[in-house]
Amino acid sequence: MVDLILTTFDWVPEMPRGYVRDIRVRWALEEAGLPYRVESVPFRARNAEHFSHQPFGQVPWLTDGDISIFESGAILLHLGERSDALMPADPHGRSEATEWLFAALNSVEAASLPWSIFVFSGDTAETPGRKQLDEFLKARLKHMEAVLAGREWLAGTFSVADILMADVLRLVDRFDGLATYPACRDYVARATARPSFVKAHADQMAHFSAAD
Repeated sequence: MVDLILTTFDWVPEMPRGYVRDIRVRWALEEAGLPYRVESVPFRARNAEHFSHQPFGQVPWLTDGDISIFESGAILLHLGERSDALMPADPHGRSEATEWLFAALNSVEAASLPWSIFVFSGDTAETPGRKQLDEFLKARLKHMEAVLAGREWLAGTFSVADILMADVLRLVDRFDGLATYPACRDYVARATARPSFVKAHADQMAHFSAAD
């Protein structure tokens, strides 16, 4: 079997380490036990070759033979097709995992990412725009709290949907945004206690620390 190649940056600032999105791909690869290797591109000098794989100059992308895939959600779907450890076997379960994967990106991360950017920047100004972002995130978390109060994993068994949703919620939890959402908080703790995440996180931290 040809090894899969995960491409990420050679270095990132200390603040986002442990949260760079290649961790979603590392986590899925570890969960599935798929062989892979990691390659790097310069953080500070993004050349034409980089943009040919990732048109926005971001990471990660995955190379699978002659296929090059960017966007973490697309990569997780691709890996889900390769491993039953990442997607339920039955059609109903696969459909449910797929819809929750997209929900993590389009419904939850769409609300959490702008909120997180404000927190990262240290901007604490109480403005109408900031209040709207807070309320938008709270509304999404309220719905996720109700969902996660009644299930261990989103699609019955652990899947790529949980990798993506847990990673999205993990960033909110980093800044205590889940303090009043115990089911969401417990879900993140449950997911990140899996050996596959523990290894993926340690490997990402080691990768970036080695470049210091």
